[in-house]
Amino acid sequence: MIAARRLQCSFADGLIAEEVQDLWEPWMRHADEALHDDQLLQIMQQELSKRCKKSKTRRRPGTPAEVVLRMLLLKHMRGWSYEDVTREVRANLVYREFTGVGGGKVPDDKTMGRLARQLGPEAIEKLHQRTVAIALENKVVAGRKMRVDTAVVETNIHYPTDSTLMGDGVRVLIRVMKKVAAVVGEVGTKFRDRSRSVKRRILEIAYASRDKSEKGQQKMKVAYGKLLEATSRVVGQAKKFSGAIAGKVNKGQRVVLRKAKQQLDEMIPRVQQVMQQARERVLKGNTRAKNKILSMFEPDTEVIRKGKASKPTEFGKMVKIQEAENQIVIHCAVFDQRPSDSDLLTPSIEKHQELLGRVPDLATADAGFFSAANEAEAKQLGVKRVAIPSRATKREKRQQEQKKRWFKKAQKWRTGCEGRISVLKRRHGLNRSRYKGVPGTKRWVGLGVIADNMINIGLHLAGKR
Repeated sequence: MIAARRLQCSFADGLIAEEVQDLWEPWMRHADEALHDDQLLQIMQQELSKRCKKSKTRRRPGTPAEVVLRMLLLKHMRGWSYEDVTREVRANLVYREFTGVGGGKVPDDKTMGRLARQLGPEAIEKLHQRTVAIALENKVVAGRKMRVDTAVVETNIHYPTDSTLMGDGVRVLIRVMKKVAAVVGEVGTKFRDRSRSVKRRILEIAYASRDKSEKGQQKMKVAYGKLLEATSRVVGQAKKFSGAIAGKVNKGQRVVLRKAKQQLDEMIPRVQQVMQQARERVLKGNTRAKNKILSMFEPDTEVIRKGKASKPTEFGKMVKIQEAENQIVIHCAVFDQRPSDSDLLTPSIEKHQELLGRVPDLATADAGFFSAANEAEAKQLGVKRVAIPSRATKREKRQQEQKKRWFKKAQKWRTGCEGRISVLKRRHGLNRSRYKGVPGTKRWVGLGVIADNMINIGLHLAGKR
């Protein structure tokens, strides 16, 4: 049974509340009041109840929705892992009171991981929208100003090279074939482990890549040819295994073999794609091959270049961060395919109007969002002042516009968006997503943004009162 809150308090709850009354951080009191919202708990309860039929009313009591929500937010507020948040809540009376656990049992890290995976991107979006509504109700935001920027959230992968990607794919295929051979023995084809020869070829490529001379490049091409041949043989063997085990599934082996066949059928096309892009790049010299795979385990990862001197190339997903007053992020979006920044301004203004009930008086962004059409459309939607600098400022009228006092002041306020993105990355872990796949990245980013909003709501209300 999944309850919204703990149904019964104990003597220990009262004792803990009395002992930690003066130990709370000021913002935590106001964040605690905001998290008592019934609509937030209703969203959580509905999502957690989808795990099993009739889990709202039957079965043994599960972790209450309020405890799950608060522990997840505390995890992202502090940048902890599931093991860390479980240990800290068990050891700290303030965290016990804040998360609603009190004197009860703290859910372990595996339970928290399973419950967190139950929340999909749609549920996280609902929680975020309700958080923005709470900020609006408490007059933390008014909707008069809007600033927007984009950033990259890296996926949890190693630096991609064709040789290491083929090594990853071969390792997975051989591991799955070993499991199949252990369950049913030989399945019509003799299993041969080529992992050692593949590792040798990868080391040869690594050593040869250090030599930038013509002789070194030739050595690397020869090593890549050998690696491609060995990988091709492993892929051919995996295809035979996949076809053979399809007709050899009995009742006792059904689950293991079905999972093995699914893994083989999923990994084989990825390895073949990496082999194709290696042939194009190394043997044919074509570095512009399409549909490149950058990870065997995160195939949706994109190559994104934002022009940063410290990190010119990033591997991950593009994220839009849109703010209003008092550093409240009213909307964030993780894009399946990277869009152009100039295509995001008008949808951002429309989203601002949808969430806050009004068009901003001031809209500002960096030069990547500028176009004459965007500026005209923003003013047509009702924005009084659009402060987006143009990279081409040859016209005298445009130069005079960008030198005005209100424009410079708006651009100074816009730079706070860079600071907000930096805080999200450093404090809440948005520099790299630890959850798998695009849905996992959306969940990771959404929870980090909600946690940051709760801190800022609490800080604003604490300073105000």
